[in-house]
Amino acid sequence: MADRSVDLSALPKEVRDQFAELDLELSEGDITQKGYEKKKAKLLASYVPPSPNVDLSLPDVQLSPGHSVDPSPSPEAPGPSTSSASKHHRTHRSGGARDDRYRSDIHTEAVQAALAKHKEEKMGLPMPTKRRSAFVQSPIDTCTPPDTSSASEDEGSLRRKAAFSAVLAQSLQSPDYWINRSVQSSSTSSSASSTLSHGEVTQTLTPIHNRVFCCSFPFVALTAPPPSPLSLPPENNVPPDVTSSTPQERGSRLDLPPAVRGMSRGQSRSSMIETADGVPVNSRVSTKIQQLLNTLKRPKRPPLSEFFLDDSEEIVEVPQPDPNTPKPEGRQIIPVKGEPLGVVSNWPPALQAALARWGATQAKSPALTALDITGKPLYTLTYGKLWSRSLKLAYTLLNKLGTKTEPVLQPGDRVALVYPNSDPGMFWVAFYGCLLAEVIPVPIEVPLSRQDAGSQQIGFLLGSCGVSLALTSELCLKGLPKTPNGEIIQFKGWPRMKWVVTDTKYLTKPSKDWQPHIPTANTDTAYIEYKASKEGTVMGVAVSKISMLTHCQALTQACNYCEGETLVNVLDCKKDMGMWHGVLTSVMNRIHTITVPYAVMKACPMSWVQRVHIHKARVALVKCRDLHWAMMAHKDQRDSSLSSIRMLIVADGANPWSVSSCDAFLNVFQSHGLKPEVICPCATSPEALTVAIRRPGARGAPLPARAILSMGGLSHGVIRVNTEDKNSALTVQDVGHIMPGALMCIVKPDGPPQLCKTDEIGEIVINSRAGGTMYYGLHGVTKNTFEVCQCGLGSVSVPLHSERYKFFYGVQLFSPQGSLVFVVGKIEGLLMVSGRRHNADDLVATALAVEPVKTVYRGRIAVFSVTVFYDERIVIVAEQRPDASEEDSFQWMSRVLQAIDSIHQVGLYCLALVPANTLPKTPLGGIHICETKQNFLEGNLHPCNILLCPHTCVTNMPKPRQKQPVDVGPASMLVGNLVAGKRIAQATGRELARKIIFRTLQWRAQTDPDHILYVLLNAKGVAVCTATCAQLHKRAEKITATLMERGGLNTGDNVVLLYPPGIDLIAAFYGCLYAGVIPVTVRPPHPQNLAATLPTVRMIIDVSKAACILTTQPLMRILRSREAAASVNIKTWPTIIDTDDLPRKRPPNIYKPPTAEMLAYLDFSVSTTGMLTGVKMSHAAISTLCRSIKLQCELYSSRQIAICLDPYCGLGFVLWCLSSVYSGHQSILIPPLELESSLPLWLSTLSQYKIRDTFCSYSVMELCTKGLGTQTEMLKARGLNLSCVRSCVVIAEERPRLALTQSFSKLFKDIGLSARAVSTAFGSRVNLAICLQGTAGPDPSTVYVDMKSLRHDRVRLVERGAPQSLPLMESGTILPGVRVIIVNPETRGPLGDSHLGEIWVNSPHCASGYYTIYGEESLQADHFNTKLSFGEPHTLWARTGYLGFIKRTELLDASGDRHDALFVVGSLDETLELRGLRYHPIDIETSVSRAHRCIAESAVFTWTNLLVVVAELSGSEQEALDLVPLVTNVVLEEHHLIVGVVVIVDPGVIPINSRGEKQRMHLRDSFLADQLDPIYVAYNM
Repeated sequence: MADRSVDLSALPKEVRDQFAELDLELSEGDITQKGYEKKKAKLLASYVPPSPNVDLSLPDVQLSPGHSVDPSPSPEAPGPSTSSASKHHRTHRSGGARDDRYRSDIHTEAVQAALAKHKEEKMGLPMPTKRRSAFVQSPIDTCTPPDTSSASEDEGSLRRKAAFSAVLAQSLQSPDYWINRSVQSSSTSSSASSTLSHGEVTQTLTPIHNRVFCCSFPFVALTAPPPSPLSLPPENNVPPDVTSSTPQERGSRLDLPPAVRGMSRGQSRSSMIETADGVPVNSRVSTKIQQLLNTLKRPKRPPLSEFFLDDSEEIVEVPQPDPNTPKPEGRQIIPVKGEPLGVVSNWPPALQAALARWGATQAKSPALTALDITGKPLYTLTYGKLWSRSLKLAYTLLNKLGTKTEPVLQPGDRVALVYPNSDPGMFWVAFYGCLLAEVIPVPIEVPLSRQDAGSQQIGFLLGSCGVSLALTSELCLKGLPKTPNGEIIQFKGWPRMKWVVTDTKYLTKPSKDWQPHIPTANTDTAYIEYKASKEGTVMGVAVSKISMLTHCQALTQACNYCEGETLVNVLDCKKDMGMWHGVLTSVMNRIHTITVPYAVMKACPMSWVQRVHIHKARVALVKCRDLHWAMMAHKDQRDSSLSSIRMLIVADGANPWSVSSCDAFLNVFQSHGLKPEVICPCATSPEALTVAIRRPGARGAPLPARAILSMGGLSHGVIRVNTEDKNSALTVQDVGHIMPGALMCIVKPDGPPQLCKTDEIGEIVINSRAGGTMYYGLHGVTKNTFEVCQCGLGSVSVPLHSERYKFFYGVQLFSPQGSLVFVVGKIEGLLMVSGRRHNADDLVATALAVEPVKTVYRGRIAVFSVTVFYDERIVIVAEQRPDASEEDSFQWMSRVLQAIDSIHQVGLYCLALVPANTLPKTPLGGIHICETKQNFLEGNLHPCNILLCPHTCVTNMPKPRQKQPVDVGPASMLVGNLVAGKRIAQATGRELARKIIFRTLQWRAQTDPDHILYVLLNAKGVAVCTATCAQLHKRAEKITATLMERGGLNTGDNVVLLYPPGIDLIAAFYGCLYAGVIPVTVRPPHPQNLAATLPTVRMIIDVSKAACILTTQPLMRILRSREAAASVNIKTWPTIIDTDDLPRKRPPNIYKPPTAEMLAYLDFSVSTTGMLTGVKMSHAAISTLCRSIKLQCELYSSRQIAICLDPYCGLGFVLWCLSSVYSGHQSILIPPLELESSLPLWLSTLSQYKIRDTFCSYSVMELCTKGLGTQTEMLKARGLNLSCVRSCVVIAEERPRLALTQSFSKLFKDIGLSARAVSTAFGSRVNLAICLQGTAGPDPSTVYVDMKSLRHDRVRLVERGAPQSLPLMESGTILPGVRVIIVNPETRGPLGDSHLGEIWVNSPHCASGYYTIYGEESLQADHFNTKLSFGEPHTLWARTGYLGFIKRTELLDASGDRHDALFVVGSLDETLELRGLRYHPIDIETSVSRAHRCIAESAVFTWTNLLVVVAELSGSEQEALDLVPLVTNVVLEEHHLIVGVVVIVDPGVIPINSRGEKQRMHLRDSFLADQLDPIYVAYNM
């Protein structure tokens, strides 16, 4: 290579600086290896003599480090030469953004092999659709928040970096070779993976459970595994091939249950869906939806053996255990004792005594050397200074805070120590000052802002420990965030704190007669170390004085510490190993500690190696992160020597992925004097302190062997040595022997502690004097952890300290070297999925093996689990590089799914990518997992890419219901109901006399001409128009005359009335009746939205075959405008007559219908399913309907009512145009459109006119609730009073919206609205008014039904607050003359009381039939003139198309009989038949709207086999992707359905009609035609 012929030190300084910058870019992943080589070659081009033989690229063969047993050079292990070292350095740098602490050649090869298997069955997964305007990547300085933490890479990511390298092309040869030889890598090729596109995501059935385990392995057992119990038969050892598409290779695969089944609907409905106005719908389905459908059709898993049964109360049954699951077969483990803790005569009675001794006798001996940011010594603290300053602080704490009578601190009080890592000297003084003052120090991290990640949990720690005083340095205090007044801010969740500065100038010299009390070490608490649990709670582990001293003694014996040694400490000195070795044990042994803060390591990664070299340090305390960084920068320090080190303690050596970091570091620094036997991994936990540590071996002695374990076995909690399938193997190193004086055993992690078997994984428990004593202030949690019962522990009768570290799965065998401890992970990283355990670190390692250099920012990946639908689901969140493309990101995510499915045999639930540097960080720069999980669940993660895979990982879904054919005869059904004591579910309103009144308006105009029937209000509440009986009659006559003169109409012709809401519409209606023509009221087109509204007008005109259009002059101009011509053919309008200026003419005669059954008007409406239907209303029907309403609501001439409804169809038209003329009451008309400019108009009208009865729509009520709900005080101040309102009826054709009506009642009760006033009405197309809450009937009742039963077409009443309960409100009292019966829609037989069925109605005011061009008699007969299959076979009924039930209540109606309440559940046409169950869209939409605060509205529909959820986003577009997992979660949890597509749109996109009903089919058609302009579309795998 070019750089070999160039002396880099001879290059100019600016060139060397450019090289350093280039190296930094490569190490942080900001440049690929190829780009690095190109830029490097360009820099060297002018310094390299031109030669055709010089190759500036990397060699094809890259050697990755191995754990060399023989220090001499060999072909397998490169020797300690400079060239090989530099060669290795370049190899290591090739990781780019990958986290090389988790680099493992074997695992990388396994991942690539698994991905290669997907090549044959490659299938394009649909990429999510993202609006171009959203998430535009800005330049990195604006897109990526500044890295405010002290770390650029988290510790977890760096350990993974050291665990991965290039892909191995040659396979490993034998188990012995694999275990004992160094790991090698040969030619690297990424072509196999880079050519893969998004392959099919497959997954085996049984998810793996990860556990925290510990085990002891003898050397001999690993070198030659015994036949039993460690090895499995070959067929059990090899996991099934999870990527192959052939059943015999895969084993059994899961047939994905059909998520959605289309329900059968009416003929016209079906044909309409299939053709969509002449265009086949399939042709408009986007390619991505089709891709998703194709993906989901592929079988994924074998079918489950146990399913939820229809009549079972349990939703999910636990599957029976797989007989092929590996089980432990060894004997019971025997507890292991550590070596005896020796007694040394000069050991001090307490740690403070040791400090006092060295302070007096060795005052000038160095205790601590701190480094500045450049890595140079800043100051050295001698033992004399440490002693004197600690004395001053102890004296100050006890005597100078507060007064003599009321001191602030008493011995035993807890004090927080808040010091940065860069100032260890101040921390040492504060810690030992507290010990001397006998107060309990609680070291915590420095809070940087009010919203620090984990700040609230730290507050919980301080509260549980009763801390109210904090010690800090002056410099640190100045850096804390302040209020404008200069005071320290109140941190989130913290108790109120008093801050004390401990700089020397603020301390008081103790008086001569004062001496600190140094008692012999006892069981009193010495200090409290904080620890975060898996759930994120921060607890304080109390360590007693005797435990602290015993631990120091045990470490001294295990590590063979000697007085005067030098120790280099890179760890945090406030906790864990950094404190135990670098602060406590070092003082006991008069060791000189050199502390290298994290900030120094960032600026100078080789600083700790330099310190070892300069000070000839004997011991170094590091993490894998530090080993990795030193390798990155080692070529700049070729003269550094590590030959003085006798013990290199790797604090996180218990992590199974640390083995490759240790190997790689040894491979590089063996040439610098590092001896293989000095690398000493250890296992620790806050509860048990040090659990085990490897002692340095003798020079030249063989190194401990490795264990190659099967991940499949580990997931089942057993140990199986992996000898064949290297794709699912885990290589682990031992962490040495347990501590002196300790007793260790391994217990089962679940249930009461039982001893494990020798080949079983378990949790390590320790009995030792050198361990924590309790979680301070948390006695309940303490009992479960620190006082483990002796269940099954044989002769062990002492309490055991539970070691909450996830340890190696292991066996307890003995060898001449004793029992070694192996650790496989932490309890905190345990993910339990479907009975199997997975380790979060293992999943991160696999994800990082999938070439993340183009996608993942600095290897920052978080793995956690969330509970969804009765099981844990795995979520992976990674930071995305700012320059990563959408395609690269999606390809990486899809490949990670495949790799984890193949390697770990578990499915991912969610994979999210967030912008770089946005995940919450720990104080040292790592990812704060608990905060990340909390943000995910609360919708605050703000991902820029997301992929959910519920179809593949949710395997415990209930079995789809198989409907049984109904073959029971009607007679037996009827008898069965009667025998069971069931009453046939039917209800009847009061009797109604059939009194038909013609020419009612004429009669009123003659008898009471000046009586005002109508008052029309404008937005200001001013009456702009009134109509008396005579005025209305005369205006109707003028319109009749005009029609006869200009229309050229025949009797019975249809005339369209195109008017805004007002009195003109009423007059035109009666003018048509006088002329003998049939009026058809149509909503006028919206002038600002002609393209959307005018085609509907045209369609109604065409369908009704209207011969004429009556309208106003402004609307006539719109119909003939150019804008209208762009939407419809304006040349073919029928005759248009404007009625603004009418001549004063009277018609020669007024038409009188020969019979009451003659057609009066046509009622056209577009249903929520998208169907335009017109029904025929006869004169008899409208007369009886008006009479029913008059009787029910007690309407008389002296009454006033207010109407805020659209007057174009249904009951709204009847109340607006017909009811006042029939009953004679005065109607105050409020067009709903006026409320948009004046929200209080309706309510102020009710108050001003003292209205007793009012009618409105849900859209009006929702408008008032959202717009005026917070202004009730203002309305009250303006004098609004609604106490006069007796009934407020919501007119609708749907299930009552209980939540909205209750909210309305509660919000406006402060201005006098009675809680009993609000009720609902119910009507349908076949009968415009079935129920209407009257004045004399009982109040509407509410029941709670079980939603699970409802899905099975059953009604089960439950108590309020029961799980899965749904509140339903009665839809109003049944009108007089109406009979209602509940019928099975399939058998057409009557059902019993409280049974769910279709609502059929028999009434004199039913519509006569559908108005259709071709007259579909079959449909008309089926809906309007149908008969029961038994019971009353001669009565004709009309089918409403709505599901509901009747329940007889304890209330009494007006006649004194028990009241029968009708409960409407939903429209039969709108129901979604999914998994054989019947769902109502409103129920799913209610759940979706609750999922996140930013969801303004939602709608659901189905397409082929997918459930599609559309959600309107009321927040910023950056929050759009947060909604996807929350929506998926809530629908899965509450409705047991998997969402196929989640569509995030802008507010107002979901179409809603004038009645406030969602037009779901219009929405579906717009989505399929790609007309929604969505913000984001997520396709769930």
